[in-house]
Amino acid sequence: MALLSSPLQLKGLTLKNRIVMPPMCQYSVDAHDGTPTDWHFVHYVSRAVGGTGLIIVEMTDVEPDGRISNGDLGLWSDEQIPAFSRIVSEVHKYGSKIGIQIGHAGRKAEDAEVPVSASAIAFPGSRYKMPRALTTEEVQAMVVKFAESARRAVEAGMDTIEIHGAHGYLIHQFHSPLTNKRDDQYGKDPALFGVEVIQAVKKVIPADMPLIMRVSAVEYVDGGYGLAYSTELCRRYKEAGVDVFHLSSGGEGPIGSAGRPGVHPGYQVPLARAIKQALDVPVIAVGNLDDAKLAEATLGNGDADLIAVGRGMLRDPYWAIHAIRALSPEELQPPKQYGRAF
Repeated sequence: MALLSSPLQLKGLTLKNRIVMPPMCQYSVDAHDGTPTDWHFVHYVSRAVGGTGLIIVEMTDVEPDGRISNGDLGLWSDEQIPAFSRIVSEVHKYGSKIGIQIGHAGRKAEDAEVPVSASAIAFPGSRYKMPRALTTEEVQAMVVKFAESARRAVEAGMDTIEIHGAHGYLIHQFHSPLTNKRDDQYGKDPALFGVEVIQAVKKVIPADMPLIMRVSAVEYVDGGYGLAYSTELCRRYKEAGVDVFHLSSGGEGPIGSAGRPGVHPGYQVPLARAIKQALDVPVIAVGNLDDAKLAEATLGNGDADLIAVGRGMLRDPYWAIHAIRALSPEELQPPKQYGRAF
């Protein structure tokens, strides 16, 4: 059996294969109410039909001003739960599992009248506004908002939760020394906000549900942190209750003078491997892994436990079926309606 098509057990969650659709914003909530539409239903269900083992719904925000744009999803109200439940129920019919990424854009919330952040430091570029720093009490209230969104996700039937701590969004803004210039406890301990979010979310999800966290393992901005810093950050997050890390990079500012590694196939795999080896924790590798043989090699070399394919799945909803067919056609189990095509 090809590793890519082999099942994986993560606490109480069993995945039929190692293929993940990572969160990718669709900016398609035309009513601006945070509620999934028919577009989201078709988008996610089609990847389940296409054989994906785990689908992670795009960043879904804990409050209206936490959205990158007003066209993003949200889970700040119980009224939003049924639309998510509809997606979950249909995805499950095809043997796929589905999770959701909850987060807050912080200073990168483009449509917020006044964005918030760890500190009053604007993201570079004319499209971004000057944020105000959250008060200590507001940070503590934000922790509760993350937990409430996670509770709603559980009520919607999600199989797992991913906390967004990457790509320059709010949790990243707290754990990055570049954007956290606070003098309270959240400044003295840059990991504290993320730790408290993790602990609060763990209290509202089932004990056997794995908790995923997405982290930028390297910042490419001048003065940004590197792998040694993020490894210790992930160690704190693991101790707080994270079960799986989803390793990406960048997002906290423009590329610095040292430049960014070439965006070649598998360019972020070394980051996933480093965190996996240092912390002995399951990891999801992501970043130009849409060649099935490269994805298989990444698993076979022990560099990661799961492979996330983003843009490849935007191009091809049936990427998982096609990858498994290319690696081990005898293991292919397409939907019965499509069986005659294989």
